[in-house]
Amino acid sequence: MPNPRGTPENLEPGQRKGDEPLTANLSFRVTEKMKEEVKAKDDPAEFCRRAIQKAIDEENQNTEV
Repeated sequence: MPNPRGTPENLEPGQRKGDEPLTANLSFRVTEKMKEEVKAKDDPAEFCRRAIQKAIDEENQNTEV
């Protein structure tokens, strides 16, 4: 019978995609349609992080003028 907890490799932390550790959580409400579209992405969490960072960068560019 296979181990229900997975292999030891699965217990190791995943590789980060950025320079900073991802330690904080953020929660907000969206429409059902938005939720389904985001969940359909290959990596929904990374998609949301990129979208939020893009909006922050654009806002910062507009305020630096």
